[in-house]
This record gives sequence, structure tokens and C-alpha cells, in this order.
Amino acid sequence: MLKAILFDLDGTLTNTDPFHYQTWANVLATYQITIDSSFYKTHISGKTNAEIVKDIFPHFSAKEGLKLANLKESKFRELAVNLEPLEGLNDFLYWVKKQSFKTGLVTNAPRENTDFMLKMLNLSDYFDQVILSDEIGIGKPDPAPYQYCLNQLNILAEEAIAFEDSPSGIRSAIAAGIETIGVASTHEPKILTDLGVALVIEDFNNSALGAYLQKIE
Repeated sequence: MLKAILFDLDGTLTNTDPFHYQTWANVLATYQITIDSSFYKTHISGKTNAEIVKDIFPHFSAKEGLKLANLKESKFRELAVNLEPLEGLNDFLYWVKKQSFKTGLVTNAPRENTDFMLKMLNLSDYFDQVILSDEIGIGKPDPAPYQYCLNQLNILAEEAIAFEDSPSGIRSAIAAGIETIGVASTHEPKILTDLGVALVIEDFNNSALGAYLQKIE
């Protein structure tokens, strides 16, 4: 029996990729590093800041890495002042609460960004649990963030579904045993399908989503 709906944040509730891409491009340009969409998807999208910095700047100390990550995120928040929810999201979230489902947010985003984005989307008080990889000490694609959320909501994996847009997030949710819906806002649908999602939607207005939910309720 379905008891909870879990969500990723970036790329799932709102398409922040253009803002993250531009911010990383600007910050990395100061180090004479030029990025394109392929570099972004391979080295940045869906990863924690610690992983990103370690990958691009393996010689950085922990202090240097944190300084760079904090700079990038402050620049992101300056740029992303006009965030919009993904199409159909608000109506879907209203329906979720009307069904009395528990809700969880599971994200690799840092606390400042999470609070900022939820405020911009008027969702600061919506979720029953907000799980940040930074605060539990391990990020996606490890299943730990989703497992922690399940424990906090006191539900089993088979009693939840998750919405994710990135390969790392999808791997995390599926590894935790949660049936996962891919949101094709940042990656091609085939990439998500190949990862084993139950359904791919482009946004929350997708007609197949309603049929899917009726089938599993």
C-alpha cells in the first residue's frame, strides 16, 4: 500500500540546471577551465559539492574545496531568483496532501540552497521530512539518504515512490528499494529508462502519471 511520496529537489521540483550550469561555468572560468554540457553532466550534475571539487581539483585541501563550494552556491543563489516549479507540480503536490500521503525531500543540495529554493517555490513547510546528504554524511548515489528518509517517516521501501531526475539520484532511490519515476528535465528519457525507472515523465502534467498512480495505489 502506498504511504509516501518522496522527491529530489534540483531538476525534480524545479529545473535549476541552467542556473547551476552558468554558475559553475563562471566560477571555473576564473581557473581557466571551460565547460560544456557534456562536462557538466559527467562531472557535476547530481553530485555533491565535495565530489565535484575532488574530481575537478584533486589537489585542493578540504578548506580550499569548501571555500570554492560556498562561493559557487552563493553565486547560484544570486542568479536563481526567478525559480519556477516544474509544470503541474503545485497541483500534484496538492493532490499528494489530499491523499494524506507522507512526504519527503531527499537532496544532495546544501542547507542554504535547500532553504532558498523551497522558499522561492513556497514549499518551506510542505514536506514531512527534509533529508540533506550533507547532514547525514553521505550522498547519492549511495542509498543511505533514501534509507534514512524511510526510517524517519517510519515506512518500508515498498510503501513509497520517488521522483528523481539525475542518474545518481535514481541509483540512490532504486538501491534503497524504492520504485522510482524519472523526471526528464535534465537528461534524455532513454538514460532514465535504462537505469530502471518505472516511468519517465517530462513534468507533472504527464497523463501517464495519473494512470500509473491509480494502478499502484
